[in-house]
Amino acid sequence: MSGLTVLYAILFYVAGATLIFGIGFKIWRYASIPAPLKIPTTPAPTTRAGVVWRLFKEVVFFTSLFKANKWIWIFGWIFHAGLLVAFLGHLRFVIDPVWGWISTTQALGPYAALLLIIGLAGLLLRRIIVQRIRYISSPSDHLMLWLLLSIAVSGLLMRTVAPTDLAGLKAFVLGLFFFDWQPLPGDSVLVIHLGLAALLMLVFPFSKLLHAPGVFFSPTRNQADNPREKRHVAAWAGALEAKSHREAS
Repeated sequence: MSGLTVLYAILFYVAGATLIFGIGFKIWRYASIPAPLKIPTTPAPTTRAGVVWRLFKEVVFFTSLFKANKWIWIFGWIFHAGLLVAFLGHLRFVIDPVWGWISTTQALGPYAALLLIIGLAGLLLRRIIVQRIRYISSPSDHLMLWLLLSIAVSGLLMRTVAPTDLAGLKAFVLGLFFFDWQPLPGDSVLVIHLGLAALLMLVFPFSKLLHAPGVFFSPTRNQADNPREKRHVAAWAGALEAKSHREAS
């Protein structure tokens, strides 16, 4: 077994563990932090069903971004649409046998990569050209965009310029899941693509990319606008209130 296979196998175990436990810890933190105030962004729904519908529209259609800036919405939606298609197409490497509809999305891989590149290029240019956005952009904001763009470009190169051994790649990936390591194809573009993907997994739990699960825990989005109908009491405040009532009685 080559040293490259061993190196990348260990790398993906470390990156996978970091991704899973890092996101899990962040979600636990999001869920455990109290929301002492009723602060939904108005106009807001007044029922829980309305909140669910609002979150659905926010996650799928980016409604608040659409209202705020149409150009950013276009590039953001293009990027996320390409990301979804690319993710579904990559499922072929962890599923055996491959489902029919996954094969269909896998065939759309080059187009998904183009969508990713167009969307990311637009978002990157926004941070460079728009003065007020450039002023508040940190180096990590640029690095995340460049990292995602590099992954998309290297993936597109593998499909168009430097084809790789997809069967060997699938054997390597499945071998990681079953602790039966298989040789990793040594194509340079593939090695770069996998290395960048592992780097993304390592930094994801510590970056602004955590807005993906974080949107579900935002009190401006997940609260119903019903302060008159139902008193809002944070969990810790309710416990203190109950304790004071017991002591008074």
